[in-house]
Amino acid sequence: MEIFFTILILILVVSISGVMIRIFPFQMPLPLMQILLGAVLAWPRFGLHIDFNPELFLLLFIPPLLFSDGWKTPMREFLRHGGEIVILALVLVIITVVGIGYLIHWIMPEMPLVAALALAAVLSPTDAVALSGIVGEGRIPKKLMDILQGEALMNDASGLVSLKFAISVAMGTMIFSIGGASIEFIKVSVGGLLAGIIITWWYSKSLRFITHWSGGDSATQTILLLLLPFAVYLVAEHIGVSGILSSVASGMTIGQSGIIRNAPLNMRLRGNSVWAMLEFVFNGMVFIMLGLQLPDILFTSMLEASMDPTIKTWMLFIYVILIYAALMVLRFGWLWLMKHISLYCAQKFTMVFSEYSTREILIASFAGVRGAITLAGVLSIPLFLKDGSMFPCRYQLVFIATGVIVFSLLCGVFVLPWLLRGIVVSDKLLQRKEERMARSIAAEVAIESVYKLEERLVNSQEENIDSQIVNEVSARIIGNLRRRINGNNDVHFMLIEELERRMRLSALRAERGEYYHLRAQQKISNETLVKLLRDLDFLEALLVEYE
Repeated sequence: MEIFFTILILILVVSISGVMIRIFPFQMPLPLMQILLGAVLAWPRFGLHIDFNPELFLLLFIPPLLFSDGWKTPMREFLRHGGEIVILALVLVIITVVGIGYLIHWIMPEMPLVAALALAAVLSPTDAVALSGIVGEGRIPKKLMDILQGEALMNDASGLVSLKFAISVAMGTMIFSIGGASIEFIKVSVGGLLAGIIITWWYSKSLRFITHWSGGDSATQTILLLLLPFAVYLVAEHIGVSGILSSVASGMTIGQSGIIRNAPLNMRLRGNSVWAMLEFVFNGMVFIMLGLQLPDILFTSMLEASMDPTIKTWMLFIYVILIYAALMVLRFGWLWLMKHISLYCAQKFTMVFSEYSTREILIASFAGVRGAITLAGVLSIPLFLKDGSMFPCRYQLVFIATGVIVFSLLCGVFVLPWLLRGIVVSDKLLQRKEERMARSIAAEVAIESVYKLEERLVNSQEENIDSQIVNEVSARIIGNLRRRINGNNDVHFMLIEELERRMRLSALRAERGEYYHLRAQQKISNETLVKLLRDLDFLEALLVEYE
């Protein structure tokens, strides 16, 4: 019963967090508000405590979020920027683990090198979810955001695999070698991608079969799709490959498979609504869980530091600032180096890095905020070694990782809006021009389709429809489509379309009110009301799409 109440409280807090950021007199990003609310709930006065199980956390929250991100990532753009993504998600992660690991060992000699490398490994992944929460959607230029999102999708796996190697060496279960680590990394990453693609392909085929026999039941199809990221993650982890990469590959595969595009309208509308709700709740849960851990991590670290003669408590905060600064300097330096290498090698191959200004490199550097994967990774470090002794400096690892997460979010909140000031992300006039062009071309194809259907209906022996009625209806539809083509650049036509849309919406809403009135007078049954309202919702969703 206590677990049930805890879940209800967390969902309630996630829901009101979106309201609270609008109540505050100053603007606060949603992730920071949720972390703050989580910390308040964990305060002794409220006493909400949740035992953080990193494996359960990774299984419950990460697969659906990564699946959704992969689903929304355009495959063509991801492949186009594949070189840049690999350079950031793989090469930069390796450089971060080695460089920052040795730096941590140098400034904290009491921390063994293996523990320092483990800390650098959990600090290497970036968090696109936290980034979107800080700056909002559509604030960062597209040429930056595409690469940052691709990096965040892929570097989780490389960071966690590096952490796994460091822990295995510390536990004495593995002797580190560059060749062995490289082979293991290729096996885990490529295996995870292949597992996600193969399982999703098989799943999509099965879903089509189930859809056929379920009679188009959208609820069944939506639930089966919700289970896919968990199934992919569990199977991948069971066979010893990356469940994180398999979830990303699964989302991308489902986006390219056409199963959603060819699904019934009912499923598409319901599925989009369910996924939007789950994304909001799960994203909020991740940051509230982080906030819930903060007081306990702070108290435990302070207590252990006070009993450790080799370190002073205030030095932990200094280490957080120094390590975060080192991460930013390394990231900025790497991006700056990639820009100049790309300019030098422009004749052989061109990368987007060559187009970055110094300001955009700074944006990409501070956009590398840390989040949920870093917290889950550092808390997954075992308490004891194989011989029963304490894992070296574990409380320092947890405190520094948590401090870097919070500090990176705070720096992002204050620095990124200042860096983004005055940047025009997208040309709305160009976007509208593209929309009108696409609608005009689609209207020409639609006219051709109507002509073919008209001819088939007139010549059909089975359809008992008067040819005059067919001609009248087709002429009306084709007339509307031709006005769209001829009025593509006509402001007067656009005004007519907008007025027509507004009048149709007004009529639909009036119809909805009358349906409720008829039900209140008991002139129609509840079943009839539900069906009529569903039809109106479909029509209204289509009209509001252009609002």
